[in-house]
Amino acid sequence: MKKTALILIMILPLVASHSAAQGFKRNAKSTPKANVGIRAGFNSSMFVVDHFAIGEKELSNVQNNYKVGYQGGVFCRFNINKWHFIQPEVNYNVFKGSTSIPYQKGNKKLLPDNALVKSSMHVISMPLLYGYRFINHYPYGMAAIVGPQLEYCWNKQSKHEYSGFYQQEIQENLRKLLVSGVIGLAVNVSNIYFDFRYEIGFQRLSSGVDFNADKTPLPFKNHPIQLKRRKNILSFSTGVIF
Repeated sequence: MKKTALILIMILPLVASHSAAQGFKRNAKSTPKANVGIRAGFNSSMFVVDHFAIGEKELSNVQNNYKVGYQGGVFCRFNINKWHFIQPEVNYNVFKGSTSIPYQKGNKKLLPDNALVKSSMHVISMPLLYGYRFINHYPYGMAAIVGPQLEYCWNKQSKHEYSGFYQQEIQENLRKLLVSGVIGLAVNVSNIYFDFRYEIGFQRLSSGVDFNADKTPLPFKNHPIQLKRRKNILSFSTGVIF
């Protein structure tokens, strides 16, 4: 999937150039009622931890680690007038990241070693964006975009791996539906499209964390894992708009 995303990013500008040569480029004198487009790119995920505790004791020095994921999707831009538009989208995303907890003073009574939570989430996102063009002089365009986003988590493909804990066979119960906000900048040169976005998660990723108490030694089998975290995403994509 990662190789496919990279190939798409490389060939999309070539497709745009070819379509422009064939006469499918946007009109220089008028704004169409609607445009359609495709986009693909990369993202950097940060899983923001608001609370991480074992039993009643908070873990200290929790560190969030960035990792690169990828994404692709389609969109339709409905032009209200020359300056304003509404842009619904459907995107497929793979978000990756990790959270590390060091085995040091404050954590030694709760952990047997350095602990790590590795996350890989497969998500279908459906943002509804409002855009304002502050540059709209053909073939150049630049717009600020903002709006809400509904996300469906594909739990069968998503993974959260816990290591370095006394608790055994840990499973995080992901929510299937999440809500987030999107803010960004969209740029186009003729049919070639770029955007930069920052997504802010409004909800906790999971409803709770379970583990196999029968395989967990005392007293930790009686100490639940409490984890409250959200995801914030920085992304870049390129594509074609018609």
